[in-house]
Amino acid sequence: MKFIDQVKVYVKAGDGGRGCVSFRREKFIPKGGPNGGDGGRGGHIIFRARHNINTLLDIKYQQQYRADKGQHGMGRDRHGRNGKDLIIPVPMGTLVKNHETGEVLFDLTEDEQEYIAAKGGRGGLGNTHFKGPTRQTPRYAQPGEPGGELTLTLELKLLADVGLIGLPNAGKSTLIASVSAARPKIADYPFTTLVPNLGVVKYKEFSSFVIADIPGLIEGASGGSGLGFQFLRHVERTSILLHLVDISEMAEGDPADNMEKVNNELSIFSTDIMGKPMAIAGTKLDIKGNGERLDRLLEYCKDKHYDFFPICSVTGEGINALVQYLAIKVEENKNRKQ
Repeated sequence: MKFIDQVKVYVKAGDGGRGCVSFRREKFIPKGGPNGGDGGRGGHIIFRARHNINTLLDIKYQQQYRADKGQHGMGRDRHGRNGKDLIIPVPMGTLVKNHETGEVLFDLTEDEQEYIAAKGGRGGLGNTHFKGPTRQTPRYAQPGEPGGELTLTLELKLLADVGLIGLPNAGKSTLIASVSAARPKIADYPFTTLVPNLGVVKYKEFSSFVIADIPGLIEGASGGSGLGFQFLRHVERTSILLHLVDISEMAEGDPADNMEKVNNELSIFSTDIMGKPMAIAGTKLDIKGNGERLDRLLEYCKDKHYDFFPICSVTGEGINALVQYLAIKVEENKNRKQ
């Protein structure tokens, strides 16, 4: 399935039905009064979050949505039928924004949560509402009100507890595959991950947390190099960032310098992201060579007060300790929010 995380849509709620002008016409009642019914309300445009949807792909290919109009009022005080609401399912974590101003209108973060993006127009009143002692035969009714319409931007930010960051080929996909049931593409060349992947990590009998693997960052990503940093929005909601650094003897560049390059790109994208807790994992421990790169990164993490975990996702070395640490941090963050 193609991953789509930002789309532009036009929504138009249904217009309200007009009120009816009608008078009683019954045998033996020569002067029947007004009995025009009200028009029905137009249908709303409603976005509903669903846990089983992971992309905005469907909306990408249908970018205009119009709800039903309300039925007009009828004689004998009959109310027009309300227009049917149009419910649009979206993934959990979808932001609804005004396309013109960029204002965030609503954040759909819970399953089955709903937001009325455009309200249907109110139905017009029938002439029965306008009779009185001095106006016993009103010959007018209200028109229905137009439904709301606007252009929106839907932006998906995946809901995850742990965000994996790092240079391309640092071992992010291998790690998420080793600790969860996710099966991302894994290969020995950069940018094998082209879209974010989610995995559920179970660490207790009834407990789990969600980990997000996003495409690798390179120096100059803020200027569009590589895949840019368009996917960084997907780690903005996470509790903690796990920075993966390749410490194998085949890796290029100093590990501490590589880490600084990625952090610099993160700070350009958002200072809030850099304010999140961050831990470091030195990957590919099984091919560390003489350990010089491992020692260099360990020294750097001590100086910067980062929690450091040397791991090998292939053999499983250090994985249990890392998962336990991440689970504790996620739990602490949830307790702070309560």
